[in-house]
Amino acid sequence: MFMLLAQLAVAEEMRQAPNIAATPANQLSVSGNACGPAALLNAFRMGNPGWMRVADSLPGSDDKQRILSIIRTYGMRPSSHLANRARWSRGGVGVADLTDMGNEMIRGRFLPTLVHEVFFLKPRETPEKLVARVHQRMEKSLAKGLPPVLSIRRYAHRRGKAGTMEWIILEAHFVTITAVPSKLPRDSTSFVVHYLDPWGGKRCKGSIRISETELLATPDNPVPCLEVDFPQADVGKKLVRNGEKSAIAASAAIGRW
Repeated sequence: MFMLLAQLAVAEEMRQAPNIAATPANQLSVSGNACGPAALLNAFRMGNPGWMRVADSLPGSDDKQRILSIIRTYGMRPSSHLANRARWSRGGVGVADLTDMGNEMIRGRFLPTLVHEVFFLKPRETPEKLVARVHQRMEKSLAKGLPPVLSIRRYAHRRGKAGTMEWIILEAHFVTITAVPSKLPRDSTSFVVHYLDPWGGKRCKGSIRISETELLATPDNPVPCLEVDFPQADVGKKLVRNGEKSAIAASAAIGRW
């Protein structure tokens, strides 16, 4: 009984963003495709004092002006990853370009370089090890003072042009992770997360888990990624057809690890 209580106590301990009480930025003050800049602003704002200074230094008297400043100053520069494209467009911004934007925002401030990582299975990596890797990256970034920015994508299982059933991406989105369990039991299949959704500037809770819907699986390959269970997430929901199976993938993240 004592061991069970001890395990429950450990499970309830959360690693939180240093400035978790800060007011979230709302991307809708600018546009529906401003989730990347808004999620990055929220990460800096809820980080330790070094990262907070980056958010505080942005020009503008409100979050609309600050998000627009990020887009105009850093998002409209040429992408180093997409030929003949600006980093930010009507389709939003990719993980690599958002990482570049963040690193330019912190240049000269004696802060560590931001990195990004794709959360798909590596060779010989099991789903349980992927759960552990994703948790470790998020917990470590929070411990180092920067809430990580998570890229999520909603997919639908529908008939493609070839006539076969396949997973089709509907929409991508960025959120800011503000808390995860400080420790994770060995071979865990899921973990709880607290996050900020810039769509409305909402504080939400959910989980990241081994997929229960065969997300992105093919007859020859198992599920290659983890699924997020974010009941409050609207990403791509309006694009799902009646009777269609859909799921949200945890595809990548930006942070410090």
